[in-house]
Amino acid sequence: MSKFWQKLKNIGPGALVAAAFIGPGTVTTCTLSGASYGYTLLWAMLFSTIATIVFQEMASRVGIVTQMGLGEALRERYQHKKGILIFVIILVIAAIFIGNIAYETGNITGGAMGTNLIFSEISIPWWGVIVGAVALALLASGSYKVVEKILMALVIIMSVVFISTAIVSQPDWGGVLKGLFVPAVPNEENAWLTVAGLIGTTVVPYNIFLHCSASAQKWKDRAQIKTARWDAIISIGLGGIISMMIIIAAANPSLAGQEITSAGDMAKAMQPLLGDWAKYFFGIGIFSAGLTSAITAPLSAAFATSGILGWGSDMKKLRFKAIWMVVLAVGVVLAAVGLTSSPTEMIIIAQAANAVILPIIAILLTIVVNDKKLMGENRNGVVANILAIIVIGVTLFISARNLYKLFF
Repeated sequence: MSKFWQKLKNIGPGALVAAAFIGPGTVTTCTLSGASYGYTLLWAMLFSTIATIVFQEMASRVGIVTQMGLGEALRERYQHKKGILIFVIILVIAAIFIGNIAYETGNITGGAMGTNLIFSEISIPWWGVIVGAVALALLASGSYKVVEKILMALVIIMSVVFISTAIVSQPDWGGVLKGLFVPAVPNEENAWLTVAGLIGTTVVPYNIFLHCSASAQKWKDRAQIKTARWDAIISIGLGGIISMMIIIAAANPSLAGQEITSAGDMAKAMQPLLGDWAKYFFGIGIFSAGLTSAITAPLSAAFATSGILGWGSDMKKLRFKAIWMVVLAVGVVLAAVGLTSSPTEMIIIAQAANAVILPIIAILLTIVVNDKKLMGENRNGVVANILAIIVIGVTLFISARNLYKLFF
């Protein structure tokens, strides 16, 4: 037992990843999955959680061994191949920096929606400004340790909120087990899109950059790789359980026949189960999800962009701060002027688009983690590579299927 508590004390970068992927997009996607398909797609979340652990462990190992972020490691890998390096730089900036601006808008809006559920006298746009200000204050501290502790606290809050909500809903545990271990996709138009959304909202490309850089800052000794591995397993495993609990709660039979198009609607629908506490539970949960992602999205964009451009990863450097400030500022402005009032279906499309980017970033990570010069004896073994290939293959299949349906 003492060893387990010691592992809990060493939790750090993994908690950042869990905090990052449990955002408003996750809450909404999981809610719609449970409300539309019951427990059927729980297997997709289980797969996503395992895939996240596989890739985030690889990213953490790269950070510890090289003492660099993934962007910096890619520069090192392709420093003598200018054409490839330029392509990788463009890819990372387009996928991570520009993409995170869009995600940040949803994060700010999600956090604002949560507080608006509880304090409705203040409008969502103004709450968006307040959420942005809180994220700004934490990021401006320039302290990795401060950000890490705050995010760990918010992950604990989300755990209590969503796990207790699922338990109160009195699920059919037999149906839950079947959904987890018997893969099936309903023969409905948006089912595969939802599968891609569940993967895209969990195995997030920018988290690979975030975890790599955060691990390099927290751990300086290769002997700590085992500690980092447990950090990833415990933290990301908990994040996956939280996401599954949202699906389970939304799949409750007592909600049958009620239209659920957002997490806010789910709070109202859960009143028969939670009574007047429904809006408080979901308000706190959605606010925590929005705030954690509102902090990690700009931070990861700064780590990725600064690293790939060769600017380093010092959180106190002006260039580093300028990157996350742009991402945060644009997100706050777009949220405040109401450009995020699009249907929840667009949120799932955004998460599904994430699943399209994922195989590309995952391939780049796999190349780096197998580089003998960079990783030495800590490069991937056969089992790790087989797992990586399986995950990349599955995500490529799902992405290709969705793209085919989109255009044909």
